[in-house]
Amino acid sequence: AARGPMIARRARRSPLGIQPTHSILPIHPMHVAPVMVSLRSAVPVLAFLAAAGCAAAPSSSRPRDPAGVIDATSAAAGGAVATAHQAAPRLDADAPLSARQRRWVDSTLAGLDLRGRVGQMLMVWVLGDYEHEDSPAFAEARRWVVEQRVGGVVMSLGSPVEVAAKVNALQRLAPVPLLVASDVEPGLGRLEGGVFAPSLMTAGSATVLPSNMAIGAAGDEHLAYEAGRVTARESRAVGIHMAFAPVADVNNNPANPVINTRSFGEDPHAVARLTAAFVRGLQEHGVAATAKHFPGHGDTDTDSHLALPVVSSDPAQLDSVELVPFRAAIGAGALGVMTAHIALPAIDATNTPATLAPAIVDGLLRDSLGFRGVTVTDALSMEGVGQGYTVERSAVLSVLAGADILLKPNDIARAIDAVVAAVGEGLIDTARIDRSARRILELKARLGIADAPLVSLPAIRGTVASPEHQAVADSIAARAITLLRDDGQVPLPPREQVSIVSYAPELDLLAGRAFAATVRAARPDARVTRIDPRVSRAQLDSIAAGDGRIVVTTHVRTIEGEGRFAIAPHVAAWVDSLAAAGRPVVVVAFSNPYVIRQFAGVPAYVVAYGRGEALERAAARALLGHAAIVGRAPISLPGFFSRGDGMTRPAATEVAR
Repeated sequence: AARGPMIARRARRSPLGIQPTHSILPIHPMHVAPVMVSLRSAVPVLAFLAAAGCAAAPSSSRPRDPAGVIDATSAAAGGAVATAHQAAPRLDADAPLSARQRRWVDSTLAGLDLRGRVGQMLMVWVLGDYEHEDSPAFAEARRWVVEQRVGGVVMSLGSPVEVAAKVNALQRLAPVPLLVASDVEPGLGRLEGGVFAPSLMTAGSATVLPSNMAIGAAGDEHLAYEAGRVTARESRAVGIHMAFAPVADVNNNPANPVINTRSFGEDPHAVARLTAAFVRGLQEHGVAATAKHFPGHGDTDTDSHLALPVVSSDPAQLDSVELVPFRAAIGAGALGVMTAHIALPAIDATNTPATLAPAIVDGLLRDSLGFRGVTVTDALSMEGVGQGYTVERSAVLSVLAGADILLKPNDIARAIDAVVAAVGEGLIDTARIDRSARRILELKARLGIADAPLVSLPAIRGTVASPEHQAVADSIAARAITLLRDDGQVPLPPREQVSIVSYAPELDLLAGRAFAATVRAARPDARVTRIDPRVSRAQLDSIAAGDGRIVVTTHVRTIEGEGRFAIAPHVAAWVDSLAAAGRPVVVVAFSNPYVIRQFAGVPAYVVAYGRGEALERAAARALLGHAAIVGRAPISLPGFFSRGDGMTRPAATEVAR
């Protein structure tokens, strides 16, 4: 990949703002060459799938499973099921397609008309819940797959079995096997099954790994690799082939409302090492990695779900900061890169969103960094690209910019119609569509989707949320806990009254439960109170009545489109008042590590960088002295702490020895 100064070439625009094909950045011959990765060993591909591409309804030859449950016996009979116990294909960035894979790609592409080829470039959002096949939501998904012939789906929240069942149902409908993606970033918990209120029982979950920033605090590339491996194994078990991860953004702006703990940290070289390790962990276990959000979303203070952020970095800073992790991801063989809805004036002075800017996608990503994989837009429904752009305009401009996959436009049929019309009008060359359709089909072949699009539901229990995977989450969490400030309160003195006050949004029902349970297992008399932003000052003062130490846990995290990532001001003022009055108080910050700005006087400050039971248990054990504290901050907050800060504490048993 080129490392020298980058030159952005600005293409001419038509009066309508849409560039004709002859005036966009030239497509180099190497862009047409086979891209991405392939299997080290050949993956058999079913020949009969080749003719399915132009069908408007599912081929009778496609694997069927009316009951929605497939086991190893039916897999042996039909040859079209991948079980959770089978090794997923190892993805090798340097290996060519096998002869059978090439034949499948060529024949499938030949069987698709123009609209079918454009359809392959569309990826739709589907919730991973249970729905009757005649429900409006499932009927809409069916129309997308059967009538619009979309190439893929991005699965959202749901329990592992329900996600897999819905993926199987949609795969059975698809004329061409679907590429299934998901935002399976560490810490997001996309495969959590939800909570039943008021009992607070859960519906079952995949392994919830600590966040990228927790991995950054541990500072161990092996743990980043292990996080990628666990993510890949559980994703493939439920039918997900492509991870919209890792986040390769350098979080060098504490005010960033949307990246924050999703980043590995603020040092570009540390982020690069962990990004590359995560990519290897994913792809060596059969899941395509998608580094995001290119060319870097870390130095912004605007939520791109709400508006268009502007990154003011000049070319030199881009080259030495934002682009460093993306180079590492590409060097590690990442199959995909997702573009950001940010403006980058240093490359495109028109402030066009990066997703729609040829100078950024074709110019910077493909020409300068040498990326040959699949480019994916961030969701086209987001306001960062939606403001000022119709569905039709954003779809056409995304293709002109160099996107292969158009993610989640607000109207699928209109987006496809617009791209097809742009080809007919000469704005987009047919060969440009063919290149993207071929890249996507090659990816499907290399991932083994054409051979085995369905997954075995019973086999999921042998992989997802296994004790071995949970042990990886626990290891990351134990290494991540960071003590950034202490006046002698950590670990908590024995035999002293402790009051735990957990602050979380009212709908984050499980926040703080594992922490409190772990503390109370050792201190049965500990008092536990949960508060949310609606709590009054009088209620807060009543909580503080009496003696003893107060442990405040904060659970505030990024929520798409919220544009806020802080504690209610009156709650923060109350915490600060406790410290000012000399009350022994410890703050444990889950998720946002920067909240100390809101109560600058607290004498003890512990950071866990995320959510989930593993981090809550680890923080509680560290506070009790049952586990050592070894984490180092991968970010800084001027006036409060610097990157690399972190006080160490041995476990109490180590002290006794």
